Amino acid sequence: MSDQQETESLLQETAKLRTRVSELRSAAALPEADSGPLLEAAFVELELAAAALGATGEDRASSEARSEASESERRMLRTVFQDAPVPLFLLERDGTVRRVNRQAGALLGSSAGYLTGKPFPVFCDMATRAAVGSHIAGVFHSGQRCRTRVRFLSKHGPVNADVTLARIWVSGEPDPLVIAATAPATREPAAEEAPHEMTAPDAVATVVHRMDVLATATGMLLEDDSLTESIAVRRSARLLAAELADWVIVDLEQNGTLRRQVVMGPEDERSTEIARMLENVHPGPGSLPVCVCDNGQEVLQAHIDDLRTLGTTEGDLPVCGLIEASSLICVPLDDGEHRLGTLTLTVSGEQGPFDLMDLGLVERLARNLALVIRTGRRYRRRMEVTERLRAGLLPSELPAIPGAEISARYVVATRDSGFGADFYDVFPTASGWGLALGDVCGKGDDATAVNAGARHGIRILARWNAKPDEVLSMVNETLLGQERFVTAVMACVEPRDEGLAVMIGSAGHPPAVLIRRDGLIRTLSGGGIPLGLFADDFEVGVESLELEPGDTLFLYSDGVVESSDALRNRFGHERLVEILAAHADRPVADMPLAVEHALAEFCGGELRDDVSMLALRVTGEAGGVPGRVAVSGSAV
Repeated sequence: MSDQQETESLLQETAKLRTRVSELRSAAALPEADSGPLLEAAFVELELAAAALGATGEDRASSEARSEASESERRMLRTVFQDAPVPLFLLERDGTVRRVNRQAGALLGSSAGYLTGKPFPVFCDMATRAAVGSHIAGVFHSGQRCRTRVRFLSKHGPVNADVTLARIWVSGEPDPLVIAATAPATREPAAEEAPHEMTAPDAVATVVHRMDVLATATGMLLEDDSLTESIAVRRSARLLAAELADWVIVDLEQNGTLRRQVVMGPEDERSTEIARMLENVHPGPGSLPVCVCDNGQEVLQAHIDDLRTLGTTEGDLPVCGLIEASSLICVPLDDGEHRLGTLTLTVSGEQGPFDLMDLGLVERLARNLALVIRTGRRYRRRMEVTERLRAGLLPSELPAIPGAEISARYVVATRDSGFGADFYDVFPTASGWGLALGDVCGKGDDATAVNAGARHGIRILARWNAKPDEVLSMVNETLLGQERFVTAVMACVEPRDEGLAVMIGSAGHPPAVLIRRDGLIRTLSGGGIPLGLFADDFEVGVESLELEPGDTLFLYSDGVVESSDALRNRFGHERLVEILAAHADRPVADMPLAVEHALAEFCGGELRDDVSMLALRVTGEAGGVPGRVAVSGSAV
């Protein structure tokens, strides 16, 4: 037979083959089609095509004839492969997908370009993946046909299928290939009614759901007034685990090393135990979270091909296998300045693999979470500095005044906007002891400087001068030009045989309250001009009094009486007096504590200004009792 006759014969056989394949496809489309005989018929056609290719290859003589025949062979193979009525995967010896037909792409809901080059077992669920890999190797080496049941992870949901594996020889290939012919058995109930192609309403619903998740997560992060890192991370992970993924893992950088922070998964007992175990499995070198954090590049693995991608447990179990992950997204937590860690999501395939739209959503959420973490850390550092400043500007302990007992409380505003508002102090003077309490106008660095200047100025000057009006006048001169004013009250205490003599000077401060032992209340005159406002017109309100055993002198800042509730009603002076009178016979420490509790209840926990209180009670005992100091409230 001549080369031309051989080519014409091959073309005729190809046409006949195309006709038979078309008939098989029509039969497969019938509702009552039996997949078993169709699979067998498809394999018969493949074997006939392979035999024809082999026979033709043996008789070729000239290079020109070989080229023309080879092209004919390729056309015949493409015809058989692409027009087969069942999904077909052409596999290399290691299971890598060489080629797929249109039916295979439709089965998995992916393009041929995406499927090509990936290991065939990654498209199967965890329960059947290992067995499929073994069957492919067995068929390649033995040549014996094998049939097995698998569960494909389609884009539209899991699909149960019968897969027949057979070894074939293709002309021009040094090694045989394995062809996998698939007969879909059943689609999972959740996806049974889902079409193979996403409709426009489905696409809109998917986009709307992703937008809802993004809006919910953003609102949740913004609503967290505490800016607490752990709360933000756990809330975000919980939302993503409920709406987008089966498992969510958050790893944060600590001292140059990624440390696992949160693992969220299904709420059944087994998953809870796995999550608890994985929280102690930190990402190791070479694991995906470490690589993503190092290079800052997000990763989408629609089908995971290496179960050790997320590392292994102490028992050398792959994390992906343990949580049955078939698809994952890992993105860096990048705040625009630093990479703070990684956010990893996985699914088991029940809802289909992740896609680029999922990746875009997770990237946005990760950026928002990173910004919240950065803001929270900066805020915490700022509060740490504030607390150190506060510790330096307030006495750590109060000295023991002979014949008296002292108690103080400093309550930080609920929404603290910086340190520098109030101060108090107890110190020795030229003739006894001094008490001072003041309130700086405003907050911030400038207020802090004025706070320190006023407090330490009073303390230092009182060592040589026990007259409060003269001490406050000198402090006023030092504060002129500071663009801040200070209200202050100073009491100079001198011991007497059966009590204390007190001289009080007021510079525009709320009047002190005297609580007699029998419960009688007297509000002192107060008065005076705040420090730092005027040089010539400055004056101090001065008042002298004698304190007997059991009497209490109560100093406070305007944050007490000016506090308001939700309706803008003021706490007021009268309410303060009633509380002090009710605690006249209680320990002196109970007085400022009772006022603090009353303020918290009145304001509903929303204290808008710092509050400082200082109480001195005459005991009549020569030794005196060390004072009690308490700083309460929240600076964060």
